[in-house]
Amino acid sequence: MAMARKRRRNNRALFAMAALAGFCLPAQAAIIGTCTIMVGASGTMKPNPAISVLGSKQAGGSSASATIVASSLLCSLLNLLDCYSVSAPAPAAFSSAPSGGGTNVTFASVFRLDGSGVDINGSVPQRVVNGTHPMQVDLTATKSSGIFPAGSYQGTVTVRCE
Repeated sequence: MAMARKRRRNNRALFAMAALAGFCLPAQAAIIGTCTIMVGASGTMKPNPAISVLGSKQAGGSSASATIVASSLLCSLLNLLDCYSVSAPAPAAFSSAPSGGGTNVTFASVFRLDGSGVDINGSVPQRVVNGTHPMQVDLTATKSSGIFPAGSYQGTVTVRCE
């Protein structure tokens, strides 16, 4: 008799676990979406006349580009629930610079989505709905004292989709 009760309890526990697993799995699958970042053209930073600013928005400079493709089932069904946010925060330093080129430098980045002419601070996430979103990114490096020494500089902005 004790064995029969023990088996029934085990069967109930297994049934409860199976039922719980059955309820959880579809919910997890529905939440999972994708956000793909396709890197386009690299930007070009140019100096200002005083050589204290290097930036892609300076005369002769150009923005970097990327394309964001967001897809989330819940974003489509529930209108902005579980949609993705895009940001492009400025780096803390140059990826490469000549000696002294990275001293006393602050960085700022902005981006634009979907052909908008409105600059968004790179550190401020911008919500995107499902679909394809062209993106332009600009980086500015400002030297607080002195000028940028001659040489080759490279700054890398990481685009995030979270």
